[in-house]
Amino acid sequence: MAQNFVTGLDIGSSNLKAAIAEVKNDGQLSLVKILKTPSGGMRKGNVDDLGEMTRSLNIMFSEIKKVSRNALKNIFINVGGADIHTQASKGIVAVSRADYEIHQDDIDRAVQASQAINLPPNRMVLHAITREFIVDGVGDIRDPLGMIGNRLEVNSLIIDAFSPSVKNLTKCLEMAGGTVGALIFSPLASARSVLSKNQKDLGVVLIDIGFGTTSLCVYEENKLLHAAVFPIGSGNITNDLAIGLKTSVEAAEAVKLTFGSASPKGISGRENVDLKKIDSNARASVSRRLIADIIEVRLAEIFEFVNNELKLIGKARQLPVGAILVGGGSKIPGIVDVVKDELELPAQIGIPDSSSIEMPSGEMSLQSEDPEFVGALGLVLWGRDRMFGEGSSGGSWIKKLFKDLLP
Repeated sequence: MAQNFVTGLDIGSSNLKAAIAEVKNDGQLSLVKILKTPSGGMRKGNVDDLGEMTRSLNIMFSEIKKVSRNALKNIFINVGGADIHTQASKGIVAVSRADYEIHQDDIDRAVQASQAINLPPNRMVLHAITREFIVDGVGDIRDPLGMIGNRLEVNSLIIDAFSPSVKNLTKCLEMAGGTVGALIFSPLASARSVLSKNQKDLGVVLIDIGFGTTSLCVYEENKLLHAAVFPIGSGNITNDLAIGLKTSVEAAEAVKLTFGSASPKGISGRENVDLKKIDSNARASVSRRLIADIIEVRLAEIFEFVNNELKLIGKARQLPVGAILVGGGSKIPGIVDVVKDELELPAQIGIPDSSSIEMPSGEMSLQSEDPEFVGALGLVLWGRDRMFGEGSSGGSWIKKLFKDLLP
């Protein structure tokens, strides 16, 4: 019998990260492989060179084929450009039956009404997420099925994307030989693998620091309150270091990963880094405190963007769980303390919850705990949920979406 696979492909501006899992008949996931290859043709979360992006995907897909060709038939990919918008929407319908009992068709009509928003022709709905149902003015209802009432309302959060950007991404994937299972907004994928129900209930902001973008999503009372993407990421830190240290971008990236720190606190001014060991054309040495100063300035800018978004929704300094950091940029030493200072919130590095995924080896289990692979693992979990009907409230809009995307 053919094996069923689901592949989560996190397409970033610097790297492609993939998680491949076998799906058992009972819905259990068994992680088969975690992969990372360089990415080209992506900038700030959008494709800027179709040929280069396709070549990058070809390299990744050649590695995935070593696991199974079936793993290319159900790929869940992230969408994370800074041109993605979120907006609240409401749908209101009258309960159709004489006894006023709410049935599934009433729920479907209310959800569809909340999705009937006016969008420009070059934009498309990526997600329509139900926040709450309201029956005759009584809110905070998760499932109104079987309840009695005259009027049913639903509050939704609509996430829409720039259609050409999405179609360029899917075109590259199909040209490389893959089949799209679904498109998932990047921070939602990360949240799926990291945030617990308790954290979402209490109030939390997840911050995903990628190479080209930084994204966030905010949850409270187990509802998605807000999500956003900024066109700034850890790649900007690398560029700042290249300019400040007068060295190549490649050498600056190596300096950031090896000697970088999010804050100069505790670093002696006499501690130097010999740049010539990294870049033969660089000057002899540079203060490690200077490196930390450069990193700190750019991180402060990133977290200022985050704080402004929290102020926008009235949640600055108001989230009990605080900030959960994921993505490659979250691995900079000392970043947790900087977040605590900048956002005035508790903070920690997010580790994927792999309790629902079988790990074939201790090495893969350790690899899956890397915050850089949070997005890929979250996409796998989204894929499993879709296959088994979990979290699919809101009708068959996703099927229509992919019909529209296919040539």
